Amino acid sequence: MKIPFSSIEDCFTLPNGVRIPCVGYGTWQTPVGGTARRCVAAAVNAGYVHIDTAFIYGNEQEVGQGVRDAGRNRGELFITSKHWVTERGYEKTIAAAELSLKNLGMDYMDLYLIHWPCVAKVSENWAEINADTWRAFERLYADGKVRAIGVSNFDVASLERLIADSSVKPMVNQLEFHPGWTQPENIDFTHAQGLVAQAWSPLGSGAVLKDKRLEEIAAKYGVSVARLCVRYALEKGVLPLPKSTDPDRMRSNADVFGFELSEEDTAAIDAMPVLGYSGFAPQDAPADAIA
Repeated sequence: MKIPFSSIEDCFTLPNGVRIPCVGYGTWQTPVGGTARRCVAAAVNAGYVHIDTAFIYGNEQEVGQGVRDAGRNRGELFITSKHWVTERGYEKTIAAAELSLKNLGMDYMDLYLIHWPCVAKVSENWAEINADTWRAFERLYADGKVRAIGVSNFDVASLERLIADSSVKPMVNQLEFHPGWTQPENIDFTHAQGLVAQAWSPLGSGAVLKDKRLEEIAAKYGVSVARLCVRYALEKGVLPLPKSTDPDRMRSNADVFGFELSEEDTAAIDAMPVLGYSGFAPQDAPADAIA
């Protein structure tokens, strides 16, 4: 399918008009101790202007340092972080955002996400807790601390209720999405609500990258399975956040604009059984231990 992008600096447009680069660099599980800093600098130097992190990743400081090391102007970059589950509630959320800004060494974030919804297993008042947290997000947005606000890992029920309880509608829902785990109901609902859907772990796991069916499809286009996964996400209208610690692979993962998947190959990927699923589901998770 044709896509309206020709480089990773081309953008989706969020409901509030903010432009978000169509491919981002993910930093989940990127080690600290210098690695995350080097990787982020390398990613920016490889052309990525959209960097995704989270407080719980433990690498916000190194992400900020890596961005500065790369020498790009702050205004040319799009930086996302996420609010952790232990900081739910209005006052704690405001403080958590301020700490993330301090860690990043920045005056504002381009996008701030609720990392995981509160769910019934955690509290019978889950909807009220989500709404109270979201009120703080709306305040941060009104105060210019963040340019856009959204959620991550929200299922349809959680997202539908939050929208009903909000004054400012979420602009993004970031979900696990890759061949073998595409969450079509959730993606369709996210799109129907006018939100941008993002893909964390768009390359899946080793099981996805080594899958023979995907290798055969990728070979038709002369690309790696990783590039196939990134292209597949974009053709589904989903913004991918691929991660690599290798600069050559970073560049390769961004080189996805010279081919177009056939309807047959797209349908084959759509129909794949569960593969590479992380096992993280909000309704099953403990209160404070989801990655």
